[in-house]
Amino acid sequence: MSEDPSETSHNTPAFSVSELSAALKRTVEDSFGYVRVRGEISQPKVAASGHCYLRLKDEGAVIDGVMWRGTMSKLKVKPEEGMDVIATGRLTTYPGKSSYQIVIESLELAGVGALLKLLEERRKKLMAEGLFEDTRKKPLPYLPRVIGVVTSPTGAVIRDILHRVQDRFPRHVIVWPVRVQGEGAAEEIAAAITGFNALPYGEIPKPDVLIVARGGGSLEDLWAFNEEVVVRAAAASKIPLISAVGHETDWTLIDHASDRRAPTPTAAAELAVPVRLDLMAHVQQRATRLMQATGRMLSELKIHLDGLVRGIPRLDAVVAEKEQALDGLVGRLSTGPRALLQAKAQDLGILSARLNLGSFARDVNRQAQDVGQLQQRLGRAATRAITDAHSRWDSLAARLESVSPTRVLERGYAMVLGPENEPITGVAAAAPGTPVTIRFFDGNVSARIDGTPADRAPRTPTKRKTSDPGDQGNLF
Repeated sequence: MSEDPSETSHNTPAFSVSELSAALKRTVEDSFGYVRVRGEISQPKVAASGHCYLRLKDEGAVIDGVMWRGTMSKLKVKPEEGMDVIATGRLTTYPGKSSYQIVIESLELAGVGALLKLLEERRKKLMAEGLFEDTRKKPLPYLPRVIGVVTSPTGAVIRDILHRVQDRFPRHVIVWPVRVQGEGAAEEIAAAITGFNALPYGEIPKPDVLIVARGGGSLEDLWAFNEEVVVRAAAASKIPLISAVGHETDWTLIDHASDRRAPTPTAAAELAVPVRLDLMAHVQQRATRLMQATGRMLSELKIHLDGLVRGIPRLDAVVAEKEQALDGLVGRLSTGPRALLQAKAQDLGILSARLNLGSFARDVNRQAQDVGQLQQRLGRAATRAITDAHSRWDSLAARLESVSPTRVLERGYAMVLGPENEPITGVAAAAPGTPVTIRFFDGNVSARIDGTPADRAPRTPTKRKTSDPGDQGNLF
């Protein structure tokens, strides 16, 4: 049996693909068991399993990266597109794709510059959504009954707030303990703000104002107050909210979304409540001014009332004056009617003397006689006018009767009427075959015209002798 030429020509053993991939995996993991890689995050994607897959790149190369679900839950900063980070982990290979990748165990921003860049991009994004508008900000109550504080229960911050509130104006303070930095701090702060707003009015009183506070620290320490979940919870709060994060020079995104920003937690307590002694002094000052103004007003009213009283006459003088006037009226009433009757009697006598009653009676009688004569003359004239009118009526009726066509027909004449009951007065209108109606004095007879006009030559009518030609009137 002959040998394979390929086996006899080389001394190097042949690896299978799996053997070579496993050797490469061991070599890479042994050589790069712990590395820190700086790069820009690209294409971050969280799978349904909770694992995050991303790519780290710089100007010349790209490396795949993966973070398991447990690592993702511990990150302070969630990976975002374009974020400059330092990833700590170990290199390994993925035989299924002949590729290598870094298994990231921790992730941090690459310096303060990267944090500031991310912070500015997030600020612009939230500002574009209108979460920082001044129109959204609510006024703080002047004297709240209950103050809600969101902070760590074991720090100097809560002691400073409680001490300051007690010194200025003691109020009921409710503390919602949270972590103010580290893993899960942002979620706890947002949940506390939302929880205070969701409190029902019952056994636990609902705060009238909220204070979200934390002491000073680095940008990384204060980063929880820059997370979107915290900023959105602060902007959505129905209770007026005061942010007091860090020192006076420290600014976080919650400061833009809150209704008021305090430079320190102690200043937040001063914003929340007034000074009791100052308030009492202010109230006392207002009370003094009110009493002084009331006294001045009463004095002015008394002076005005005294003036009005001086202008009012004495009651006994008014009554005496009216009694005197009444006595005068009574006296005039007792003598007045008698004097009036006497005066009217004198006036009547004067008028009677001036009026000649006999002459007036004679004139009246004469006028009455004249009226009677005129009535008699009017009656006679009316009778004559009626008689004359009857005579003229009878004469006109006789003349009308004498010219009536009916009287003519009674003397033997007849009228010939055409089809439309129009009178036929000549031969030209009597065409042969024309139906006609002949009217006598006692009725009508229907007929038809026969013959020609030559046959109906007009005859010379004979004159009838009458004893009195004047009785014959015109036919038509």
